[in-house]
Amino acid sequence: MAQSADTKAAVPELRDMLARLISLPSISSASPEWDHSNEAVVRTLAEWLEPLGFVVEILEVPGMPGKFNLIATLGRGSGGLVLSGHTDTVPFDDKRWHSDPFTLTERDNRWYGLGTCDMKGFFPLAIEAAKAYSDASLKQPLIILATADEESSMNGARALAEAGKPKARYAVIGEPTSLRPVRMHKGIMMERLKFEGQSGHSSNPALGRNAMEGMHEALTELLTLRSQWQQQYRNPNFEVQFPTLNLGCIHGGDNPNRICAQCELHFDLRPLPGMAMEDLRQAILARVQPVAERRELGLVFEPLFDGVPPFETPADAVLVRTCEKLTGHTAHAVAFATEAPWLQKLGLETLVMGPGSIDQAHQPDEYLELTQLEPTVRILRGLIEEFCL
Repeated sequence: MAQSADTKAAVPELRDMLARLISLPSISSASPEWDHSNEAVVRTLAEWLEPLGFVVEILEVPGMPGKFNLIATLGRGSGGLVLSGHTDTVPFDDKRWHSDPFTLTERDNRWYGLGTCDMKGFFPLAIEAAKAYSDASLKQPLIILATADEESSMNGARALAEAGKPKARYAVIGEPTSLRPVRMHKGIMMERLKFEGQSGHSSNPALGRNAMEGMHEALTELLTLRSQWQQQYRNPNFEVQFPTLNLGCIHGGDNPNRICAQCELHFDLRPLPGMAMEDLRQAILARVQPVAERRELGLVFEPLFDGVPPFETPADAVLVRTCEKLTGHTAHAVAFATEAPWLQKLGLETLVMGPGSIDQAHQPDEYLELTQLEPTVRILRGLIEEFCL
């Protein structure tokens, strides 16, 4: 798609802005050796937004030193539009990159760099879209939201939901969807199940309580439960139409001639919209607790992280219809999870749509196609005019 004259003229500035964001490491990771603060990215966004008339609020994420959310508001009112993105990136393997991940590199009509696609590239484009409007021209506020730690804990979005901000009516999260609107995704649950028994000499089973045998029985219960869920729940909007439960890793015992005293399983569950995570955890506990009691095993069952709820916005929602009209694409479902559930908790009608492809996210030589620049700015301006003017 050919670029409009104003967007073409803005390309050098967009390049400079994205180059600066890419140069600022903001990796989030559960591994301390990888984890970075995102403060420099947030302060840079504030530096760009304040001269445009945005009122900027920077909020430290509780319990996470060095992690910050940013809420930048242009205009006033009880409704309005949120354009939301996360400031962090995933870790990287520099040996698999063909250029410096922290230097914006242009080749093949693409911008390469860590976060170009997922999703620092969204911020310069959102700011470019906002430049066409002033505080005085808006009947409802335009809010640019930048969050922390989406790629690891999602605690940035969770903290915003707990704080009850920002306040608006609609929200678009600029995750890479090739500018196709997304109105639903599955949730993510990662769980830990551990049985603790009693070791003893293998020659006499009565000398101990075998945790591995208990886990064997529990695995059967989990697979039975998975089969029941897959028969009960279907959603044809997804490529994999049913909820999945993956047995990821298991560890137990220490020697062939000792009764296994401990056995631990980690598994992954991807629920469909309409499946409540706490209900699923209670259903699992109801299956494995009797196994532990019958075998006199200690039981630990807990999340490995808090999880991401499934997300769905109705097909006939105003925001969905507007984005379909602006893009020419029907809203669909994706397999990856986003911060959308927490924006929904704030009462925002929410949709996921942004430049770049998810196929490039979390990959070496991550890139953003330059052909995505003009349509992104055009679509975002269409949303601003629909919900803020």
